[in-house]
Amino acid sequence: MNMFKTIILMSGLTILLVLLGGYFGGQQGMLMALLLAGGMNLFAYWFSDKIALMSYRAQPVTEAEAPELHAIVRTLATRAGIPMPKVYIIPSASPNAFATGRNPSHAAVAVTQGIMQLLSRQELEGVIAHELAHVQHRDILIASIVATVAGAITMLARMAGYAAMFGGYGGDRDRDRGGGGLGMLLMMILAPIAALLIKLWISRTREYSADSGGARIAGSPQGLASALEKLQAGVQMAPMNANPASSHLFIVNPLSGKSLMSLFSTHPPIEERVARLKAMGRG
Repeated sequence: MNMFKTIILMSGLTILLVLLGGYFGGQQGMLMALLLAGGMNLFAYWFSDKIALMSYRAQPVTEAEAPELHAIVRTLATRAGIPMPKVYIIPSASPNAFATGRNPSHAAVAVTQGIMQLLSRQELEGVIAHELAHVQHRDILIASIVATVAGAITMLARMAGYAAMFGGYGGDRDRDRGGGGLGMLLMMILAPIAALLIKLWISRTREYSADSGGARIAGSPQGLASALEKLQAGVQMAPMNANPASSHLFIVNPLSGKSLMSLFSTHPPIEERVARLKAMGRG
């Protein structure tokens, strides 16, 4: 059901991009928007994992360098039925983790130095299991595409705004649309907001799904529930200098120490996630 919702929302996001292109550029603009979406999705498919790892200075570690971490990842990957992903450590005191890669055969799991120091083995297993559930569900590719299309919508709306300021839109074309300058202004404002809300909804849906999937892979929801509570406090004490565009990758919002409004957070409330996991344990 969660995947069905995700597909519907991703389709809506793409339709929004095409409609925006059609509104500002007619059939030619619609075609350009489709080509833009296709090109950016192709780029996200091949390079989003490398960009994410490079942007956080993640370093690959061998089994000799991090034997316990490798053992946890290998055991849980076997349970999940996916190939052993590459293992990275991020040089940051902020406790967090993320997975990336376009499919299970090209996946990587990255953890910060802070999370290694903060969590017990059972809690770390819960976090790694959550990330492997993302890999198993191909959430990383979904998130990359969603972020790319949402970014294209925002960029297109901004370009239209700049063109309007310099006389690129208006006159007979706006009157032919029936909305005039007001219609264009509404599209420029509402389209990026709609894209953002769809992106956040998809991100939150996939987090809930990864929590439940991770609990099954780990064999118990207790470790992940305890880890989430510790991570929330840890990130508030030591927030990461993260790019908001990639904050959805992490298991907990790396920017939560900056008091973002919960409505515009890429992650569901920790309290709700923990409550669901504890309910799984009781069930």
